[in-house]
Amino acid sequence: MPRLRPVPRILAALALAGGLLAISACQKEQEPEGPPPLPGGAKAKVGVEKAQVNGQGRKIGVVPKGTAHSFWLAVKAGAEAAAKEAGAQIVWQGPQTETEVERQINIIQNLVTQQVDAIVMAACDTKALIPPLRAAKDAGIPVVTIDSGIDDAELPVSFVATDNKAAATEAAKQMAKLLEPGKVHKIGIIPFDPNAQSSQDREAGFKEGMKEFPDLMELGPLLYSKSDPTEAVNKTENMLNSAPDLAGIFAANEPGGVGAAEVLKKRGMAGQVKLVAFDASDPEIQALREGTIQALIVQNPFRMGYDGVQCALKALAGQTVDKRIDTGVIVVTAENVDTPEVQKVLNPAAK
Repeated sequence: MPRLRPVPRILAALALAGGLLAISACQKEQEPEGPPPLPGGAKAKVGVEKAQVNGQGRKIGVVPKGTAHSFWLAVKAGAEAAAKEAGAQIVWQGPQTETEVERQINIIQNLVTQQVDAIVMAACDTKALIPPLRAAKDAGIPVVTIDSGIDDAELPVSFVATDNKAAATEAAKQMAKLLEPGKVHKIGIIPFDPNAQSSQDREAGFKEGMKEFPDLMELGPLLYSKSDPTEAVNKTENMLNSAPDLAGIFAANEPGGVGAAEVLKKRGMAGQVKLVAFDASDPEIQALREGTIQALIVQNPFRMGYDGVQCALKALAGQTVDKRIDTGVIVVTAENVDTPEVQKVLNPAAK
């Protein structure tokens, strides 16, 4: 049987500061030289100092929703950086695609059997992952959720992620800036998974943002990409065929953004149909530079991995961990993509 460990008490919630970015209590931070602007006028804090957590001999299981996209590679880099600083080891295992719920459940169960010291994970499904994670907690293994949480706020010691609703609301505001005033434009939405919390929140947040502009935007087709670029291509084609008057598309993650950009470029509609997307993979940045994508809502996956591991190590050490940590977003456009402030976020590992 897995060895039992005491689970530390968790303090109550951290109030979200600055709209989209809160200071992580898992690490000390220094004031930035030139932080990138955030929606609502908030300022990002960068330049993370080494957290003084002794993780020598600790083994942390890190389970992403998928392993096929650059977003998760950045999460891995952040987790590895935190583990290296603390003298710990990560066990990186995840399903290839973000729809392999059973595969992710099996990975969690195997990590419990292996008696890892803690688990840091992004849930493919808000409900299906609760039983295996509860079994981990019952075995004395602290759980930290990152990026996409579960429908049990008390189970994880901390949830480290973007404020997806607020970020998607900002995406709607960015879309509004791109549209011709004086008429109502039809806007399509490409979420990725109706059972994933991050997808649910981004869909809801964008719809809420649209309500602020009733004389400018109305909801068009809404189709799910299943976090598959090929599926996103097909759904974008269907969207444009069913709504030839479509004026804009919001793609809620990297595969959706890549697939939608491919279709708009192929059809010669780049710039004609405005595209606002989440994340910042190389293909998305290229599409931004070419004018196919007008704005990217860029998260901080490196920090999700880093903070997630640091929270797990702090919990193991019996230290206080904040229940909710917002890792923030920035809005990236062709005008600011090459600024030093934005490059710090796009290439954190290079720093």
